[in-house]
Amino acid sequence: MCVVEIFLIAVSLALDAFAVSVSSGIAIPGFGWKQAVKMGVWFGAFQFAMPLAGWLLGSSVSGYIQAVDHWVAFGLLALIGGKMVWGALGRGAGEEDEAPADLSPRRLCLLAIATSIDALAVGVSMAFMKVDVWFSALVIGVVAFVLSVVGGLAGRQLGALFQRRAELVGGLVLIGIGVKILVEHTLGG
Repeated sequence: MCVVEIFLIAVSLALDAFAVSVSSGIAIPGFGWKQAVKMGVWFGAFQFAMPLAGWLLGSSVSGYIQAVDHWVAFGLLALIGGKMVWGALGRGAGEEDEAPADLSPRRLCLLAIATSIDALAVGVSMAFMKVDVWFSALVIGVVAFVLSVVGGLAGRQLGALFQRRAELVGGLVLIGIGVKILVEHTLGG
């Protein structure tokens, strides 16, 4: 997996955190740099840790399913991407996710877990690919941090419409990378 693919995965995974940050920037009075960095640290840390946890889980079973590993990677990425696309297309007007009312540690932890579950599944799929999991996790964490900070600060200007489009694009990118992995492994060897 090349650096560009890792970066695209990182951006796709961070779009949930970005969307939550945008809606927080819109909804929380006085939202500024301090709150944006606080959200970025929480989201970035969880986005860094989850692929590592997923990789450990996937590595423990990779020897047993090596012959079908590309199907597992494709299935996980397509499932995650499809869920994101479904969520983006399935919401009607006025049905956007609610923004958090505050940025308490408990709330931030729950949001960080919710927005990084997909990174756990991607980490599982990375166990079946030739990838430096530490570098990948670092890129994923840094991208989540940056997009969370930017999203929070830009929240008031971007509005709720962008949240839906970001989720749609992220889902399509994950599905595309899953298809690429499947094609490379089935046609290439």
